Amino acid sequence: MQQIIYFFQKFKYFLFYLLLAFIAIALTLNNLNFHKSKYVNSANSITGGLYSKSSNISEYFSLKSENELLSIENTKLRNQLQKYKSINDSVIEKVIIDSSNFQQKYSFINAKIIKNDFTNPFNFITINRGKNNGVKHEMAVINSKGIIGITDNSKNKYARVQSILNKNSKINARLKNSFYFGTLTWDGKDYKIVQLLDIPRQAPIKVGDTIETGGKSTIFPEGIPIGTITKINIGNTADNKIDIKLFNDMSNLGYVYVIKSLDKIEIKSLENLVDE
Repeated sequence: MQQIIYFFQKFKYFLFYLLLAFIAIALTLNNLNFHKSKYVNSANSITGGLYSKSSNISEYFSLKSENELLSIENTKLRNQLQKYKSINDSVIEKVIIDSSNFQQKYSFINAKIIKNDFTNPFNFITINRGKNNGVKHEMAVINSKGIIGITDNSKNKYARVQSILNKNSKINARLKNSFYFGTLTWDGKDYKIVQLLDIPRQAPIKVGDTIETGGKSTIFPEGIPIGTITKINIGNTADNKIDIKLFNDMSNLGYVYVIKSLDKIEIKSLENLVDE
């Protein structure tokens, strides 16, 4: 108690000054509208900035759940688009319109990449969907930018994807808006560049042209983006070797879509028939 009294005695003039200053400020704000409005505006600006920062931080930490919701929603939209596409194809081809012609050819399953290799000659990706979700062997994997790879092994809750950055990868691809097809491979060097082989020399190709999936297999639908031509290597063979810069950054992948071909079994059984 004695120390408190001593403190007030020592700083009594300074404390008295603070009291007078506080009273003066209070009187100024209460009686002068200009100063009062400036004070309120300043306070609102500060608190508004704090609320904005707080909101931004909350939004950042909620991005994970938001991205997952977007992936699920996009999967639904892709499935609906496939239904409408099959209807449109039926009408264009003047097929007799009945319910059988409205069957979609592909369905989509959303998934998230939990492991991604891209620095090895034979790279694989692990996704958090498996047999329990309908993911099986030899199903296409894509995202919004283009192709990712093909599933090669599936367990109950997870599946392994053979990345396009795998020297064993071979995917049917074509020059956009043409019927010139080739085989997409990877030489194991640059994770940003893949190679397109077996494109005929007479194909009108040039640097900057877009390459997409050809649709000549039961795995990938036609027209899925792959990348653009960056270099055309003309050798002594009858075909060109073309370097393709991928649309995807294969070192930075998140959510993907697994594509199920609904006609695959029927097509495979027909192709495997033995000639009589």
